[in-house]
Amino acid sequence: MRNLWTIGMAAILAIPLALTAPAASAASAAVPPDISLANVKAHLTQLQSIATANGGNRAHGRPGYLASANYVKGLLDGAGFTTTLQSFTYNGATGYNVIADWPGGDPNDILMVGAHLDSVTAGPGINDNGSGSAAILETALEVSRQALAPTKHLRFAWWGAEELGLRGSQYYVTNLPAAERAKVKGYLNFDMVGSPNAGYFVYDGDNSDGVGSGPGPAGSAQLEATLQAYFTSIGVATRGTDFDGRSDYGPFISVGIPAGGTFTGAEGIKSSAQATLWGGTAGQAFDPCYHRACDTTTNINDTALNRNADAIAYAVWTTATATPPVTVWQDTFETATGWTANPGGTDTATLGRWERGDPEATTSSGAKQLGTTVSGSNDLVTGRLAGASAGDHDIDGGTTTIQSPAVTLPTGGTLKLNFSWYLAHGSNASSADYLRVKVVGSTTTQVFQQLGAATNRNGAWAVADVDISSYAGQSVRILIEAADASGASLVEAGVDDVKITR
Repeated sequence: MRNLWTIGMAAILAIPLALTAPAASAASAAVPPDISLANVKAHLTQLQSIATANGGNRAHGRPGYLASANYVKGLLDGAGFTTTLQSFTYNGATGYNVIADWPGGDPNDILMVGAHLDSVTAGPGINDNGSGSAAILETALEVSRQALAPTKHLRFAWWGAEELGLRGSQYYVTNLPAAERAKVKGYLNFDMVGSPNAGYFVYDGDNSDGVGSGPGPAGSAQLEATLQAYFTSIGVATRGTDFDGRSDYGPFISVGIPAGGTFTGAEGIKSSAQATLWGGTAGQAFDPCYHRACDTTTNINDTALNRNADAIAYAVWTTATATPPVTVWQDTFETATGWTANPGGTDTATLGRWERGDPEATTSSGAKQLGTTVSGSNDLVTGRLAGASAGDHDIDGGTTTIQSPAVTLPTGGTLKLNFSWYLAHGSNASSADYLRVKVVGSTTTQVFQQLGAATNRNGAWAVADVDISSYAGQSVRILIEAADASGASLVEAGVDDVKITR
């Protein structure tokens, strides 16, 4: 793992009701296995032996790296995978990616699972990143043992030269033809999953933390929710970590491929609150041997490694074997479909009312109204114009609402409402300001809420995914509300790509 990880630890203010639900119901996915910790550690022992026999490391361009790649490839060849040793050149040295495809599954719907295999030159890199490499290797071998027949096509990857700037994964993504790249529907990344002073971090695909780089591409929220669901099932709390571009998910999200993964911490210091949450030692690094010679097989937390290996298997089995959802209804707002502003005639906002349109960007201590949509040119926005100053067309004076046309929901199955959203405000906002989404049928249920606060919050698209199965068989409408109810505060909101699936 490269240096300078930024861990998103902001409080989660949004409360979508089903963000911790798995991406597929248990009835539609095969039962995930318990990955053998002993087997994962046996792979780590082999990687340690390779490093010891080759100058103490497994770095790019060094013999220890190629020996590591050949070790992984040999096991996968014997397990029935179709493997490729993809070569590339960086800094005058040859590097390698190991790419392994499991037979079967939809070739137009690929789930990739990856980890970087290289170490730094200073040491053998057993936690960074033998841990992720060994965990996904044993998961792949378990796929073979169980003769898994996924609905998605499964592809595993071990990346070279990550420590030098994501060189292997960048080479792979850049050189993948556009038609093939479009078939990759998700990428799961595992970089450092056995840190000795471990934390339990999951990449913040939906941007519910509201910090850093914003959400991952559409679909990242579901990958996050699947991993969270596993940890919830074993009673382990997780926290978000930002997509800061410091590991191999970076090239994937840069081309719009959804991503997710777990992380147990690097050189960052564990806080007292984190030590209370997870155990371990406050005031010390999650991995005191990060990028050092002491990153050996003794530098592993067995409990964290075991939990993360099982989380990997859970995510692979749940995601790869689930029946793809069917879209019941969707609106990207590129054409008018019958949304009604102020449907109840009760709106009090004097400016910045909801409308469908091509939004103009505004800034005030950062982005407030986003001039970019999630897809196409239009979205639902609170006053689409910019004006001479950021406050000219923001919400003023109270609430503004907009409601969808009627949608007839089918009976049976799990129904999900998915949408992209943002709420932006200045530091003069308060919890009286909000963005809310309700489902209106035989009853009305608030399914999402993001409250304001007396801090500056910049606009950034996030994704919500909520369960509305209780409305099956009904005709419903989606009601979106926003409010500037705390005086002269600057408040903007947007919604895009609303979809209901079963």
